[in-house]
Amino acid sequence: MIDKNIVKTIVEEWLKDKEYFLVDVEISSDNKIVVEIDHADGVWIEDCVELSRFIEDRLNRDEEDFELEVGSAGLGQPFKVEQQYHNFVGKEVEVLTADGVKLKGVLKSVDGRRFTVTVKEKVKVEGKKRPVLEDVDHDFSMDEVKYTKYLISFK
Repeated sequence: MIDKNIVKTIVEEWLKDKEYFLVDVEISSDNKIVVEIDHADGVWIEDCVELSRFIEDRLNRDEEDFELEVGSAGLGQPFKVEQQYHNFVGKEVEVLTADGVKLKGVLKSVDGRRFTVTVKEKVKVEGKKRPVLEDVDHDFSMDEVKYTKYLISFK
């Protein structure tokens, strides 16, 4: 089986001096290599092709055969790395908390491995008979949530 760390090293070499970042490398038992990259402005197919060729040039198919797939982290898929959080600050996201609660709101900020999502919630205000819709901030650790993902909007 092809070593995941070798593939990661090859990808990191290609990424050097580029604004792309590595999201994930997966290698199945039958040597199918899946590399996911991302960029703040989206991923171009030409760059996926270039990275694919770069990886193929550095792995020896005669030594060990493999299947290679290079693509972007899919929109609407859960975030896997911190940089994805930074790319979506100010955008609407969905968070599934560790205890199974789904929240939808705007990703307000990211600080290290912590992030804040602003959610519209009905809040009881003193002196008012009915709850009022207000922005409420929820703070999370990336390690405490089951997932965070970008919500695609067609408005």
